[in-house]
Amino acid sequence: MYTLELAQLTDLTICYEIIKEGRNFQKEQGFEQWTETYPNRDTVLNDIQSKKGYVIKANNEIAGYMCIDFSGEPAYADIKGKWRSDTQYAVIHRMAFRKKYRGTGLADIVFKMVEDLCIKNNIRNIRVDTDFPNTRMQHILKKNGFINCGVIVFQGGKKLAFDKLL
Repeated sequence: MYTLELAQLTDLTICYEIIKEGRNFQKEQGFEQWTETYPNRDTVLNDIQSKKGYVIKANNEIAGYMCIDFSGEPAYADIKGKWRSDTQYAVIHRMAFRKKYRGTGLADIVFKMVEDLCIKNNIRNIRVDTDFPNTRMQHILKKNGFINCGVIVFQGGKKLAFDKLL
């Protein structure tokens, strides 16, 4: 059984460990989207303190971490391209899974849980960005109904911008 829950301060260490595992996984794939300075431990702490950090649990074990921000993303205001809707949206940032859960289809399950959370909060629009070399995430996004809307600049670099209308 899988659940999506707000992360607690007691989850900070494991959440940041998952981010570090994700950073290493990116390097193994030959690119660096996440650096040593972003996302860092303080980024995750801020997510948790502002009630934007979420853990994905598999049978009560933390299997992943992500930020779901219902207040938007300022960097998304300037897009080379066009978002498909101007309605309020949720942003997904910093999605990462523990190594043993990669390749299990957990990302698909998580996207469905995020959609359900958005609908429960009367949000019908989800946005996300990823680096150009992160073809694995691009594949997962497209498989889950996200559409490439253009390019944004986030954390100093150009990113592919995707949205999904619910």
